[in-house]
Order: sequence, then C-alpha cells, then structure tokens
Amino acid sequence: MSIDRNNEIEVKNEVERQFNILSRGCDEIINENEFKKKLEKSISTNTPLRVKLGIDPTGSELHLGHAVPLRKLKQFQDLGHEVLFLIGTFTGRIGDPTGKSETRKMLSEEQVSENIKTYLDQVKLILDLDKINVVYNADWLEKLSLSDALNLLSQFTVSQMISREDFSKRLAENKPVSLIEFMYPILQGYDSVELKADVELGATEQKFNLLRGRDLQKNFGQEQQVCMIMPILVGLDGVEKMSKSLGNYIGVKDTPNDMFGKVMSISDELMENYYTMITDVPFERIEEIKVQIADGSLHPMEAKKQLGAEVVKIYYGEEAAKEARDWFENVFSKRNLNVDLPEVELEYKEVGIIDLLVKETELLQTTSEARRLIQQGGFKINDEPIKDVKATVILESGMIIRAGKKKIVKVK
Repeated sequence: MSIDRNNEIEVKNEVERQFNILSRGCDEIINENEFKKKLEKSISTNTPLRVKLGIDPTGSELHLGHAVPLRKLKQFQDLGHEVLFLIGTFTGRIGDPTGKSETRKMLSEEQVSENIKTYLDQVKLILDLDKINVVYNADWLEKLSLSDALNLLSQFTVSQMISREDFSKRLAENKPVSLIEFMYPILQGYDSVELKADVELGATEQKFNLLRGRDLQKNFGQEQQVCMIMPILVGLDGVEKMSKSLGNYIGVKDTPNDMFGKVMSISDELMENYYTMITDVPFERIEEIKVQIADGSLHPMEAKKQLGAEVVKIYYGEEAAKEARDWFENVFSKRNLNVDLPEVELEYKEVGIIDLLVKETELLQTTSEARRLIQQGGFKINDEPIKDVKATVILESGMIIRAGKKKIVKVK
C-alpha cells in the first residue's frame, strides 16, 4: 500500500514539475484541470502526449515571435512527449485569415514547397527534427469528398463564424469575407481530429481556430485537446507585434552581433516580457533583476546586455554571446571602430543621405524616418554628424555609416 502511495506522490510531483515548465509564458490554457489530468495519465501510463503545432508555409523568414511556440514545443519534446509539427500544405494555399483585413491570395504548390524548405532549415535551430513527426495536412484534407466537407460545415453555424473578431470587423466595414475563409478554422480543427491531438499550441489570435478543434474532436467522439495559447511577442518598436514587414523583428538567422544589437534597441519596459518569452532565464532570476533595477543595484543597460547575451546564447552558444557583447561594447560604448563591422557593398558615387539610409543601405524603412533621424543628429559618417537632410556624400571604401545608436555599417 505504501509503495502505491509513494508512486502516487511521485506522479503528482512530476505533474506539477511538467506543468510549471510548460505553463511558463502561456497567456491562457483551456483548461488547466484537463491539462493536469492529461499529464497525470501520460506519466502514470508512460504514454507521451500528442502535441500539435500547425504552421502555414506562407513566408520564408522566421523571427523570435515565431520562435515562442516553437520553443514551447521544444519543452514538450525535452519532456518526452510526441511532437506533431504540422505543415499546412493544404491550408497554406488558402491562407489563414486571422488578423487580416482582406482575403489572402491563394499560394501555388510550388510556393508552398519552396517555403517549407527554408522554414525547416530555420526550425532545426530550435527543434530536433529527427525527434519530431513532421506531418502535412494535404495528406488527408485533399482526400475529403464533397460529402465529408459538407458534414464538417454542418457542425458550425454562420453566427459562430462571424463572432470571430476579424470577420465581424470586416463585415461591419462592408469588406468582403469569402466562404473559403470560413473553412479555414474548420479545416484546422479537423487536423486535430485526424492527428488525435492531446494539446494544440497557438498564439492568442488563433484562439477561435484552436477551439474549433475541441468542438470537432467532441463531435467525433474523441477526448478534447487542451488549447495552450501563447501571447504575441511585441516587436522592437514596443507597439506592434513582431513582423518582418514592419521591420521590428529579430530573425532566428540574424548574426550574433545583429541579434545582440537589436535586443539593445528595445525599451526598458519591454525587458521583462522578452526575458520571460524568449529566454530560459528562471522566473526567480527575472524577479531578482526587476528588484535590482528598482533599487538601483543593477543598471537597466546591464540588464539589457544580459538579456542580449541570453538570446544569442540560445541560437549560437555561450562563446558567441560573449563575443557579441564585447563587439557591442567596443563599437557603441567605447566607440572603438577598429573591430569587424557589418559591411555593405555600394557603388562609389555621390548620393543623397536620405537615399543612402533608405535605398542604398536599407538601415531605415522610410524617408520620413530618415529625415527625422538626420535632423536629430543621429546620422553620422565616420562618427561626424550630418544634420542637413539635403546633404550628399561621395561613397568610398572604409566609410562608416551610423544610423542612430544601434545601426552601423562599413562600406566595402
């Protein structure tokens, strides 16, 4: 009897241990009791949970916002659970309407295939691809008959679909919502039925879609999946979500120096969020950092440098993190330019400084941003500020161009 009791305590302790690891950084878990029961059953029977994360191969470059659910998947993987990395080879052609103000263009099979290659090449920086099941939803969705599709549609109402915030907003603004977009969350839900998922991961904006998986699993007589909803990572600007199109992102394939430099550009207010969501620093240490900043024993700049090093360490290792920090301090703190700077190959010609910043070096996104930086004295050539927005420079080898505090390149 005592052996069983001891075993029961061990299982409960292991449930709490795994729950604490896996719930870190989650915005919401639907629901926590079900999740703990699934963990308990998994541990007691030595049967791994089937954990699903779906991505549509609609883009090619991964950033740290994408890495948030991928790193959560890695935690499941490290705890011995079965990872189902679902690539939407069928749904990707439709395009997820989440957060979009208009219908997305359908992708060709060639575009999808090309994006998958680049995507997996970057995903392997976070996940061990040999230990996960990569699955493609075209394998089962293409086989659905019209009768099967109608059966799925019959399980949902129009009022359910238009309760989705982005759909209702577009309809209120007299913008079209195509019927194919209604199909997307239903097909995503059916993926969970096909894969018999125990857990599905997704961002807060995906909540509606994840819940449709629960609906369909119930209707198909399956145990409902737990929805693990991750917050959206705010970009470097501190306002919009991290996005390549907005230029406020840190790419998982950025160089260590770029990664570190971009982290250093975030506001002090964003630090705690980044520590929690994109590093492995324990909660206790994060709390300690907050207290130390508040009582003045730790300067926010030092806390940010530690954050930058933690991020680089995840993707490139301890040594690269140290080198990136040293590089940053040399260039930006000690103003030592006798170090390797990122180089850009430009034609040696006379060019306006706004064009130089936006078109030639792409250090800035817009002419208005460039104009503002120049007028504020943030644009420098060989460490000399130029404040005349109409000024021109003759480009030459070795010239050092600086845009603001954190962006610097050398002309090749």
